[in-house]
Amino acid sequence: MSQANLLVRLGRSTRQRLTTLGRFTRFFGLVLSRCGVLWQRPRLTTEQIHLIGNHSLLIIAVSGLFVGFVLGLQGYYTLNRYGSEEALGLLVALSLTRELGPVVTALLFAGRAGTSLTAEIGLMKAGEQLAAMEIMAVDPVRRILAPRFLAGVISMPLLAAVFSMVGIVGGWIVGVLMIGVDAGAFWSQMQDGVDVMNDVMNGVIKSFVFGVIVTLIALYEGWQCRPTPEGVSRATTRTVVTGSLAVLGLDFILTALMFS
Repeated sequence: MSQANLLVRLGRSTRQRLTTLGRFTRFFGLVLSRCGVLWQRPRLTTEQIHLIGNHSLLIIAVSGLFVGFVLGLQGYYTLNRYGSEEALGLLVALSLTRELGPVVTALLFAGRAGTSLTAEIGLMKAGEQLAAMEIMAVDPVRRILAPRFLAGVISMPLLAAVFSMVGIVGGWIVGVLMIGVDAGAFWSQMQDGVDVMNDVMNGVIKSFVFGVIVTLIALYEGWQCRPTPEGVSRATTRTVVTGSLAVLGLDFILTALMFS
């Protein structure tokens, strides 16, 4: 391949990426401009919170419990080397509230609710339901996309809180009930070492940002997909891949800004 052809391909790829980024930004602004539906027709949003959040609750809770089990075991084996087993509760709580709670919840949310949103919007597009709404003078962005976007943004911090809470219980079960760490030391170290503003609130901010980006990616992929079975399947795959990479990249940026 000649150097000129390489530059042409690089320029074409860069232009496509910038075009996609511009479309995504315009789509974000379009959805935000229709979010007033939350106050005018709140039932549309509450129904989606039930479908998105409540139906994701089981996998979030079970995953949080097992992550807490693993943190309890690994944390105890690590702290036991230095005679600091009493700090197990602090280790579990900080790991969950700062990092694992928001990040793992967002990854599970992208795989469970994100793909569902993409497939739903893509199938509505393939069935020409969105076009039919436009013909009937019904704004599909206001009626379909905005309530789902708001539901995802609201549900993510709540699911992350459930994940962290259940994970702490899992760490307590392993550390206190199974291994024999002192229960008073487990909870007192946690209460003294976890700061509400610096640890818990930063985790809430992370989960809120992850909710915005994952839900927006899911809706965008469904809105832009080709109205064919193959196009919908590719869009759902892109939702998981792009959403997961966006979560991990934003987690690094947010952690560097919050804890620097």
